[in-house]
Amino acid sequence: MSSTHQSIGRPDLTSVLIATGFVLTLSMGVRHGFGFWLQPVSQEYHWTRETFSMAIAIQNLMWGVFGPFAGMAADKLGTAKVIVVGAFLFAFGLLWMALVNQPFAFIVGSGIFIGAALACTTFGAVSGIIGRTAPDAKRSWAFGMSSAASSFGQFFMMPVDQQLIQHAGWQNALYVLAALMLVVMLPMAWKLREPPQVAAVGPQQSMMEAVREAFAHKPFLLLLAGYFVCGFQLVFIGMNMPAYLKDKGITDPSVAVIALSLIGLFNIVGSYSAGKLGGLFPKRFLLSSIYLSRSIVIALFILAPLSTYSVYIFAAAMGVLWLSTVPLTNGVIAGIFGLKYLSMLSGFVFFSHQLGSFIGAWLGGYMYTKNGNYDAVWLIVIALGIFAALVNLPINENAIVRDTDLAPVR
Repeated sequence: MSSTHQSIGRPDLTSVLIATGFVLTLSMGVRHGFGFWLQPVSQEYHWTRETFSMAIAIQNLMWGVFGPFAGMAADKLGTAKVIVVGAFLFAFGLLWMALVNQPFAFIVGSGIFIGAALACTTFGAVSGIIGRTAPDAKRSWAFGMSSAASSFGQFFMMPVDQQLIQHAGWQNALYVLAALMLVVMLPMAWKLREPPQVAAVGPQQSMMEAVREAFAHKPFLLLLAGYFVCGFQLVFIGMNMPAYLKDKGITDPSVAVIALSLIGLFNIVGSYSAGKLGGLFPKRFLLSSIYLSRSIVIALFILAPLSTYSVYIFAAAMGVLWLSTVPLTNGVIAGIFGLKYLSMLSGFVFFSHQLGSFIGAWLGGYMYTKNGNYDAVWLIVIALGIFAALVNLPINENAIVRDTDLAPVR
């Protein structure tokens, strides 16, 4: 095997999963909780909901924009260095959110700093080291475990975020989270060790060649389309659920907290199961089933009479489907293109996800400001789920055929 990522021996997979798991738990946990700041920040500065929604929209877009570059850096320089940069960016971005009270500066600053931080501390940045560390037979499972860690972050951090805001105030809550970023992430980054490499023999595929190859390959473009929908759905629901429930008369804030926590809890099961099933069944069929199931669950939720129990049932059902697309999508990318540029290619696919997130975050606030409700956006979310189910079906998961010297890394 000839590759710059050929391994002489692998670092311990358990250690890699634990270290990246802590990083993902905190990073994704904090990210999923930003909806709790929408109302207190808007009320403090007398902003419309569209202002805060735009900040989160820019944040998600920048997460996608920086994703490929964070992936390139992780593939080239090592995941640990990228996470260290991300930890400092995250802490600075949270401080910015706490201290800046001008709408434009708040939107641009928090969007750029936290967006870049998320690119350095989430799936795209860590997928490469996980994929290169895990043996072939356990790779899909390892991706599932990684996704489950981020789901646990949502489950664990939702009550933490809400309690911090309630008892310490929304600004002090951001100060605490900024400190946690450094205290938790820096020691975890220290524990990450890339698989050893040997000198390559013969011509090798460059990063730009890998990018051109991927964007000329139809299955990659279909993954981009499906992941766009994933981002739109998740950010719209996660961002607007607390406000939506309050608008509908469920004023107890604990209901939204429990609902978002249930999404995280049940997605631990969903992500782990998706990783396991991805090693047994075609991933494209599993992805299609997930997107179609989301549309069905959402349609039933908005059609059924709203109650505390219907919210919890919806949250549990969506939780199973929430991030279960992540291990399957990364598994398809690794299977088609190999492992050498996995973080980078995952970053490009995730950029599409974040374009969807940007539109989902912005459109929720815009449509609410315009119509006084979220009804039209719910219908768009359902239609997009059906679209994503259809575009994933024809994906060819077979490894791309290259010359021998440029064969995918295994």
